Amino acid sequence: MEHPNLAMVTEHDLVEMRQFIERRSGILFDESRTRFLSNHLREYLAQNNLSRASDLLRLIRGSNSEYDRLLERLLTQETSFFRYPAVYQALEERVLPEVHAKKFWSNPRVLRIWSAGCSTGEEPYSIAIRVLDALEFPDAWTIEILATDISRNALEVAERGCYTRRDLEALSPEQMEAYFTSSGSQYKVKPKVRHMITFAQMNLAQMVYMGRFDCIFCMNVLIYFSEELRAALIRRFHEYLENDGYLFLGHAESITKAKVDLEPIIISDSLIYRKSVSRNALQENV
Repeated sequence: MEHPNLAMVTEHDLVEMRQFIERRSGILFDESRTRFLSNHLREYLAQNNLSRASDLLRLIRGSNSEYDRLLERLLTQETSFFRYPAVYQALEERVLPEVHAKKFWSNPRVLRIWSAGCSTGEEPYSIAIRVLDALEFPDAWTIEILATDISRNALEVAERGCYTRRDLEALSPEQMEAYFTSSGSQYKVKPKVRHMITFAQMNLAQMVYMGRFDCIFCMNVLIYFSEELRAALIRRFHEYLENDGYLFLGHAESITKAKVDLEPIIISDSLIYRKSVSRNALQENV
């Protein structure tokens, strides 16, 4: 039942808002999410003492901060430590051993991982912990984890690296002791983990080249974009991966439309994608 005190949002308002958000951020609220968008817009209008959606549209067109505030409300920031255990099993059992064998004699010995859509930090910190647990002699490596998100507020939480005991329930007691310091009811990520990660605000629809990565995580993020943009982003990820690098996507996300040379690999309950070495790349290495 609709709340009688919430402002009205017309179909025209929804079309205008959808088009503006997609142009600005690449994020698509399609017909299947019309009710979600309408309800959240009306709640946002009421909380900000605005009577019409056209007033809100005028406001966000003139202010980046107001637009960011609205987007924070519309995007779901659902995440947790080691949210998909099979994904981290694949990282430990398949990806890291291959990287170790490939780069063992390199100097410097560099591992680069990108968490694209890192939300409040649970994913990149989970990656860092698993790398430290699994990689042989991690101190002998330069480990660089780039963590990006469109939400400034989410990144501020991630950068602080403070979580409750409940947030960390997926960690073992040994991991808690090794990687966190307790302070009252909060647990703070230790510097050796925090220093592995660089947090940065980024709109994936406008991403810039940041070098090559051994592994890219972009889980449950592409669902917010149009089919065309999803395919374009996967092609960009493919470009940014090292030869034999790995791409991790969410369960509902597919590479089919992108038409890229990524080999699907099933490990336990996880489907990951490996960038195959092209003939041209092999010839360059001869």
